[in-house]
Amino acid sequence: MREFSGFQKGVNLGGWISQFSKYDENHFETFITEKDIEFISSLGFDHVRVPVDYIVLTDDEGTIKESGFGYLENCRAWCEKYGLKMLIDLHECYGYSFDPLKKDMDRKAFFYSQELQERFFSLWREIANRFSHYQETVAFEPLNEVVLPEVANAWNDICSKYISLIRDICPRTWIVIGGVNYNNVLSVPLINIPIDDRIVYNFHCYEPMVFTHQGAYWVEGMPLDFRIEYPRTLEEYRKVSKDLSPNLVGAVFDPSIREIGVDFFVDIFTPALEKAEKDNVPLYCGEYGVIDKAEGEYKIKWLSDIHTAFKKFGIGRALWNYKEKDFGFVDDSFSSIREKFIEIL
Repeated sequence: MREFSGFQKGVNLGGWISQFSKYDENHFETFITEKDIEFISSLGFDHVRVPVDYIVLTDDEGTIKESGFGYLENCRAWCEKYGLKMLIDLHECYGYSFDPLKKDMDRKAFFYSQELQERFFSLWREIANRFSHYQETVAFEPLNEVVLPEVANAWNDICSKYISLIRDICPRTWIVIGGVNYNNVLSVPLINIPIDDRIVYNFHCYEPMVFTHQGAYWVEGMPLDFRIEYPRTLEEYRKVSKDLSPNLVGAVFDPSIREIGVDFFVDIFTPALEKAEKDNVPLYCGEYGVIDKAEGEYKIKWLSDIHTAFKKFGIGRALWNYKEKDFGFVDDSFSSIREKFIEIL
């Protein structure tokens, strides 16, 4: 399988210009600074994934905000200074969000609305033009986590148009495309898009969800006081997963998987690996991580197992998350295991 060159060991900058608690320019200017990028580089990472919401880059009428593009450009310049590459991920677009806390969001409308898609393409045309001089160091990801499995074909159509748009401006930029079901690894075989030598298949992996998201307030059906160890038996994880959404926890119920451990990750990655191998496309895990509520020793065991699988197949990846958002590895909740954690990363 081909390698996503330069994007093998990364970390997400979630909570900076995406998923912020409120629109606050002081937050945007101070949450991530040059010192953070220098520190990330010093730990041996080779790239950062930068989630950004449309509202930072445009207003609701679509007018460009120069300040928002300034944050992206600053990050790019810092990355260049410290030898990192950068993946720009549109985390929310006008008319669509994956965020489960936005319960009134129609998660289907964007995929069938020409008006909403034109706003999406217009924003990406602006991003592509502004970063067209950095095609070897800045990659693009059109949209974070398509939730609904039933829009898979519509999403493929949008991605095909998106690839054509980007290629007219940036013929050599890496384009990172994920599937449906919150970008579940099992949805990678459903991707059906035009292929060239700078396309990457993307997935997110928080499996088993009941471990990595234990006690998460945003997961419907998850008790806030729920705690579980890693590893436990597959049967135990299946038992406690029954009250959660099948779209979130479906991987543990796949009949082809083996017991929890390295083989579990090998099993759930295999269909995606076969699709990537068939299409001669690199495979990339844009998000993976463990919530701060999990015990440190279990975080280390999980991280070690998933990294063993990543390394076995040469899968590039970006940890969720650098700072805060309940997953930040520089936060106090990771202090007792940080050294070991970083060693595995």
